[in-house]
Amino acid sequence: MKLGTETGSLINHIAAREIGPLPAVGMGATILAWSDRYAATIIYVSKSRKLVRVQHDRSRRTDDNGGFSENQSYEYSRDPNGSVETFRLGKRGWRKQGGGFGLLIGHREKYRDPHF
Repeated sequence: MKLGTETGSLINHIAAREIGPLPAVGMGATILAWSDRYAATIIYVSKSRKLVRVQHDRSRRTDDNGGFSENQSYEYSRDPNGSVETFRLGKRGWRKQGGGFGLLIGHREKYRDPHF
């Protein structure tokens, strides 16, 4: 993800370049957006391991810091009705088919940028 054109977050920019561990069904993942991050679970891995489908997880905020806080904590659970997105591994890491988002494999995280 290119900083300033594909993401507005330095953290998302750095995370998007990380390839991470080999993907496996059931493994956690983080969808990297402009400045937000969304928890997901891998539900499909191609034989080449260069294409994955992830399903958005449910996330419930567990801190008491209020809506405009940078310090956020969440607990996650599977959402069988969550939306599904497809990502492909390329030279610059995992990218959503059709562009826009990156993916971090092996770690679930939700973060809502309080500035928007």
